[in-house]
This record gives sequence, C-alpha cells and structure tokens, in this order.
Amino acid sequence: MQVESFAIRLRQRSPLEAADMGVRLCQDSAASLFKCYLLVALPIIVFALAGFEIAPWIPVTSIWLAKPWLDRTILFVLARAAFGQATTIRDLWQAQRQVWWGQFLRTWTTRQFSPWRSFTQPVYQLEGLRGAKLRKRVRQIRSGNWSSAWLMTMAFNFTELAITFTLLLLAVFFAPKGYLPDIWQVATGEYAPLIPFAYALAYSVAVIVVEPFYVGAGFAIYLNRRVDLEAWDIEQEFRRSNFARATT
Repeated sequence: MQVESFAIRLRQRSPLEAADMGVRLCQDSAASLFKCYLLVALPIIVFALAGFEIAPWIPVTSIWLAKPWLDRTILFVLARAAFGQATTIRDLWQAQRQVWWGQFLRTWTTRQFSPWRSFTQPVYQLEGLRGAKLRKRVRQIRSGNWSSAWLMTMAFNFTELAITFTLLLLAVFFAPKGYLPDIWQVATGEYAPLIPFAYALAYSVAVIVVEPFYVGAGFAIYLNRRVDLEAWDIEQEFRRSNFARATT
C-alpha cells in the first residue's frame, strides 16, 4: 500500500468525523461516481420494477438484495478517488471481473444482513484475502468502531426510509388548496394496487441517492481503522517529508 499516494490527509479521527470525510469524498468524486453507479443501478432497478407484474413484493425485495452488489461499484470508484484518480466507464469495465463477479453469491445473499457491511466491505473487496486470513482480518477490523459502523448503518437506513416516504407524500404536499387527496380513499380505492409500485419507485430513488454516501462513510471509517491499527498517518507524513527533501 503506497500510503503517501493518498489524496486525502490521513490522521486519527473520531468515527463520526471519518464518516463525514467519506461523505465529502463522495461529493468530490460525484461526477465519475454517479456515472459508473447509474450504469449498473438503472438496469437492475428497471428489471426489478418489471417484476411488479409477477408479484407486488418483487421490486422492493430485489432492489434491497441488490444493494451490496451495487456497493461494489461505488467502492471501486471511491477507492480510486482516495488516490486522486477519476474513474471512467472504461476503467470499470476493465475491472468488471473483480468488481461485479467477485464473491457474487455472498454479495447477493448474506452480505445484506450485515449491520456494518460498508465498514467491512473494503476488506472483502480491496485486500485480496481468502479463507481463514480473510475471516481473521474482518474480525480485526470490526473489533474497533463496530458500534459506530452499526449506528451509521441505522442512520442511513432511516434516511433512506425518510426519503422514500417523503417522495410518496409529494402529492399531498403539493396538492392545490381544496384538492387535498383523501389518503384513506386512495389506499382502499381503485388506485390501491398501484401503491406498492409507487413505493418501489420511491424506494429506488432513495437507494440511488443514499447508497453512495453510505458506502463512502463506511469506507472512510475503514480507513480510519487502518490508521489506528497501522499508523498510516505517521507513515504518510514520513514518506511525504522524505519525498519533499529529496526533490529540493
């Protein structure tokens, strides 16, 4: 790991400060991040919404299960952004075997049930470990800041839920005076079968908006944990100072 190549300043931070750094990293790399993210997210969402004709529960369940797989593309872009590298669709396509197909079965099944998945995902995706070494490394990383990572997951889940219901209530918020719809009548009348589809559509938008920042916050907490374990901040300053002296 070339610590001196990081574009971000590494130092010991509180978990909340580290999460904020991850959000800022998402903002700084938003152009390349959302370009790559939407490339994989939109087909999944369209395919999931099409399942409404089969059963109303399929769209939301499919999108919910797909989130850890979508996170892999987000993390790939953010990991490059941490080194000051913009990511193009061509870069993503060339790395598709690692990003899209690595740990495919685990990603689509058990990973969604991890309450700190964005915190430990960099270990699974970026460190290249397998078997017992991987499990030991995950335990080591998780042994610090796990509670903060869990709380962060809960916070983003509530944010996602709030955005979903806010979008559903837009019709009420923007209804002209005197034309406020009867919620009970809508929920029980002829439009009732469309409510699950409207919820799935709103949930899709919430996932597109929130998930990159959730992954970014978890990635930053992971980096902060590496600073605690391996003194990356000291190594970064040491190597940069040596480089500065060598070039003067």
